[in-house]
Formats: sequence, structure tokens, C-alpha cells
Amino acid sequence: MTHHVILGAGPAGVIAAETIRKHAPADTITLVGDEPDAPYSRMAIPYLLIGNIDERGTYLRKSSTHFDDLRIQQVKARVTKVDVQGKKLQLDNGTALVFDKLLIATGSHPVRPPIPGIDSPGVHPCWTLADARAIQALAKPGARVLQMGAGFIGCIIMEALAARGVKLSVVEMGDRMVPRMMGPVAGGMIRNWCEAKGVQVFTGAKVEAIESGADKGLLGKLASAVGLSSGDSGALKVRLSNGQTIEADLVISATGVRPAIGYLQDSGIGCLQGVLTDARMQTNVPGIYAAGDCAEAFDKVSGKTIVSAIQPNAAEQARVAALNMVGQNAELKGVTQINVLDTLGLISTSFGNWEGVPGGEHAVLTDQAAGRHLSLQFKDDVLIGCNSVGWTEHVGVMRGLVEGQIRLGEWKDRLLHDPTRLVDAYLACAQGQGGWQGAQDARRR
Repeated sequence: MTHHVILGAGPAGVIAAETIRKHAPADTITLVGDEPDAPYSRMAIPYLLIGNIDERGTYLRKSSTHFDDLRIQQVKARVTKVDVQGKKLQLDNGTALVFDKLLIATGSHPVRPPIPGIDSPGVHPCWTLADARAIQALAKPGARVLQMGAGFIGCIIMEALAARGVKLSVVEMGDRMVPRMMGPVAGGMIRNWCEAKGVQVFTGAKVEAIESGADKGLLGKLASAVGLSSGDSGALKVRLSNGQTIEADLVISATGVRPAIGYLQDSGIGCLQGVLTDARMQTNVPGIYAAGDCAEAFDKVSGKTIVSAIQPNAAEQARVAALNMVGQNAELKGVTQINVLDTLGLISTSFGNWEGVPGGEHAVLTDQAAGRHLSLQFKDDVLIGCNSVGWTEHVGVMRGLVEGQIRLGEWKDRLLHDPTRLVDAYLACAQGQGGWQGAQDARRR
């Protein structure tokens, strides 16, 4: 029997454990998670904040006996050290685990900005179920909420906060919203949309300090009015780099995430931004694999390794890693930067090298009045990247063309002239390269 240890109880860890059990019924599987709750999806937290689901709705598997039924042992602890030579893990509860095969799937953790007052009561990230509980207690209708960060994750959180009826301000240090996904025109359109929906947006600014204020704020006043202690010594005063000060009952830090791999320092496991893997999701150490938001895998579109922190990529990486852990031969076809974002009802997308490459060509179509923007980036006759705002009918074919690296031939010039003909281009070019079924699937998307 082989003992498979999986570090991380998120989607990648759970899928890997289930895949191993399916193909190796007699092997031992240990799933290590550093949170007290059942394995859950962070992507479901905004729906929890909106009120569409309860906490059980965030769980990756609904049956309380699911992991016991599959004989997957769960350990609630955090790994502190990996001993590659001894094939041993040190955990923060003082115990050690010996493994035969290891999967690193510890995901990401929020970036903690070095801001005075960041540890003040009323300042929270939005990453765990514990964070969600704290936010639910403070983000009542009418509460003043300031959010630091308007990237992809920040915009998802913003959607949930707006649904709770708070008075929302957003501070983004970039010159536009979603700066790693959108160019200036598209990012500006998203900002205009948010402001029209009642969200106060500051771009090109950052929080310099968070201080306690004398005003108890809405929640404190409500508590005082009914004779209760709010536990709040005063509303927070948030000082911005543009000279303004914003009062808030709640501050949310959404300034980005990074792979949670600090415990691998000096382990001998190769890391750059994330844990480096080959096409089989194996690291430089035989028998040790990585998957999910902490893994750095090859992106066939950009031609380099990337950390692609989205759940579909994590799931496929976990499946490939697990198959190789049980002795099969599986390879990852590649990862692609895929982002589809709903910001207060405005749909925006970004695929592949949306910024373009030196020597490439591009086509841009913008209709500010209609709130629609489309940008296509080409290298030779291949669409290597694109993004859009308010242009939902072409999302499937944009992804299909970028991921499939479909050679467009004469259709490249037609798209440069009229970028809205993406469906026609896909149907004309994909039949010989990606198959008629792929073209039909793209049309349905």
C-alpha cells in the first residue's frame, strides 16, 4: 500500500483525494487542512455573504460522512516543514506524518499590506469562513464599508457587499479597476459602471493608515440606542494617499493573494512564484506533486510557467497529479489565463495574453454609450488574447480560439476589420483544427 498525503483541503485537494481513491482502492489517503471547518469552496463565500446559501452551501461535499465513506483520513493542522529526504511532514500540532507520495495543494493566502492599523478591530480579509462570519456581523444595511483593492477577487467581494445594502467605498492603487485583467479603457468603463451603481471608487490611491475615530459609527449608535455594547471604540478613520479621510464601520482588505508555500523554504522543492511542476504536475522531487493555486504550471499560450488561480485549472491539475501518483501516465494539456467577472451586473472577460505581444496586431472596438468594449490581440494569424466588457455573446468562442490556438488564416484580417465576427471565424477555422463538435460547442457557449 502507498500512503498519499495531500496538503490542502480545498477543491484541488479534495478532487485529488477522490481520484486517488477511485484508482487505488487499497491505498491510504490523508487529507491535511488547516481550518476547523469541513472542506469548502472559497468561491462560494460571496454567495454566502449575499445570502443565497448558508455555510453548508459552501461545503465541497454535502454528505457529512463523505470522506469517511471513502476512507480518506482528515487531519486538521497546518504543515510547518517538509523533509524531502525523510519523506516526513511536521505539523503545527506537534505531530509528524510520513508519506510515500505527496501532493502540495495549499492554495493561496491573502496579501497583508504593511499599513498602520491593519490589525485594528473591524479590519478583515475576505478569505475564510471565519472572515465571512465577521463580515456578516458588521456589513449590515447602511453600514459604511471601505474595501482596499479592486482586482478580480475584490470585484467579486464588492458584488456581495453591494447586495447587503452597505454604503461602499473602494480604493484601488492601480490607475484603473481590475488592472491585471483590463486595459485603461475597459477598466475605466467598469469604474463608471460601479459609480453609477452608487459605489464610491478611488483609483490611483492607497490606504496609508487606519485609525480609530471618536464617532461610533452606525453600528455603534444602534447598539448604544438599545443599551448594548457594540465592542466598537469608534468608527475607523481610513486615511488615503490623496489626502482624503473616509470613515468606515468595516474595512475589508482585498489587495491580492499569493501562493501559500512559505513552509517549503529550504525544503529543496523548486519554487518561483509558485511550486514549479512539469506536465505531469510533478515537482523537481520525484513522488512530490503540486496542484491548484500554489502550483506554477506551463501556459501554452504565453509559453511560460504561470500560477493560474482559478478553480477549473485547479481541478484539472489535481486530476492529473492524482493519476500520476497512482502510477498512471497523465499530462496537463496546459493552463490559460481565464477570467470572467460579474461586477454589479456588468460582465467582463479576459483570456490569454490580453495585453498583446511585441510585433503583434490588435483590433479594438469600443462603444462607450452602450457600455461595450472588445479587444483582440494577434500573433501572426493566431488569437493569443482578448478581453471584453459588456460583450457576453462571444465569450465561448473567445476562449475557444485562444485556448485552441486556432490558425485563422485570412480570417485574421477580417477580424482586424470587424472584431464582432468571432463566431463566424471560429466556425470557419475550427472545423479542420478543433473539429465540428468543438465549433458547435463554442456556438452554444
